[in-house]
Amino acid sequence: MERNIEIPMGIFGAIWGLTGVLLLLGSAVYRLSHVAIDSFSYAFSWYHWVSLFLVLLFMSFAEGYRGFQKAFSPRVAARALYLKNHPRALHALLAPFFCMGFFYASRRRKITSFSVTSAIIVLIVMVRLLHQPWRGIIDAGVVVGLLWGFISLVIFSVQAFTTEEFNYSPEVPAEDQ
Repeated sequence: MERNIEIPMGIFGAIWGLTGVLLLLGSAVYRLSHVAIDSFSYAFSWYHWVSLFLVLLFMSFAEGYRGFQKAFSPRVAARALYLKNHPRALHALLAPFFCMGFFYASRRRKITSFSVTSAIIVLIVMVRLLHQPWRGIIDAGVVVGLLWGFISLVIFSVQAFTTEEFNYSPEVPAEDQ
């Protein structure tokens, strides 16, 4: 008996990949927001306010604009679109990791993905050692950058799946481009 209602593997993979990455970003925003908000229960001196302003400015530009909007978000959307158009069972099953470039990617992309992830883990451990309000000040900047990333990923994903041409490379191995 043939099933009339079946979700194609490529569509499933693309949706799972984007949802997984968005859940990862959203979870980080949720968890770090509490620490950032808690920092405001401490008495801020002028240098705390200046630091907060500078961290927010820096993280908006470095993490939000350069990291997410110019690199990560369009690539994740391009890889999700690639997965939709070139479905493979393992890629669909591990779609969030596929979309982030941890496997089935160019050598450079895999090295970059693992290096950036390792650096982020080291920074997370280091920031957790800080006392309030400094930890909250840094986490506030991270939250702004992550929110920028979340929003830019949603925008690039909509563009990838609704426009005729999405001119961003999925950075898959050279023979498959």
